[in-house]
Amino acid sequence: MSEGAGRCIWLDGELVPWDAARVHVLSHCAARGGLVFDYMRVCHTPRGAAIFRLDDHIERFLHSCSLVGLPMECSAGELREACRAAVRSNPGARVVKLNAYLPSVEVDVVPADERVSIAAAAFDPQADVLAHKSPPPPEPPQALRLWIEKERRQRRADILHPHAKVAANYTSPMLAKWSARRRGYDDVLLVDERGFLAEGPTTNFFLVDGSGALCTPPLQSVLPGVTRRSLMELAGSEGRRVIEAPLSMESLAGAAEAFLTGTGAGVMPVASLDDRPVGSACPGPVTAALAERFQRINTGGDSAFAHWLCPVDDPR
Repeated sequence: MSEGAGRCIWLDGELVPWDAARVHVLSHCAARGGLVFDYMRVCHTPRGAAIFRLDDHIERFLHSCSLVGLPMECSAGELREACRAAVRSNPGARVVKLNAYLPSVEVDVVPADERVSIAAAAFDPQADVLAHKSPPPPEPPQALRLWIEKERRQRRADILHPHAKVAANYTSPMLAKWSARRRGYDDVLLVDERGFLAEGPTTNFFLVDGSGALCTPPLQSVLPGVTRRSLMELAGSEGRRVIEAPLSMESLAGAAEAFLTGTGAGVMPVASLDDRPVGSACPGPVTAALAERFQRINTGGDSAFAHWLCPVDDPR
């Protein structure tokens, strides 16, 4: 069977087969990297499928479109319903990816045709994509070995705002992660234009200091991750201190734990940075506790955060 066999994609108001959701190789979005997207977790709970913090993702998506200048006509409500319809139509989906892009074939960097297409794809990354790769990708590790990228400075707001989830913003991180993978590391930790620790290519970074407080870079230089925000709110609800401040290389020396967060990653413990172990155990107790509760929330087992889950069959 091919990738995405049997899946359909919500495209400009219609459900089309997976293989029919295509754009031309000379389209503006392919040639210029202007596709804006958001990536959301689909949770499976006793009440049925639900999208994790859907309204927050839609808000971030529209903000990205605004930063890139895409002339959007869809409202937040319409985008919300597109995502829910995509999940309802694709049983067993684990994620939903929402895209906005200029599909027309263009010559100039400024498109003559400003029509924006919207696509919402709900699928299972493992079963629908990764299982069809040859050779198959390796199983993700239980704890990450990270390399700190020191040559490429990331996230310059005067060029392309770090808050924009636009395809072009991922080219430099792709090169950095590719290089780290070839040297045997699982992932890469990027630095900002001032040399402070920033984020992973698709994840946010946290360390736990000796007092048990969570420390994470400020939003000026990193993507406002929905999972990042969730872990900060979760830690705060448990009385744990959360510090948003620039993190220097030297701050790693006092770290008791470190982890990455993201829609796909959830909470991923970091075992080492530049081959230097982090703390005395991985995962550390704070990381393990937060990961366990975050997983419980995602399966509908934590009533305190039930409002984070948007049921796809909810008539709202």
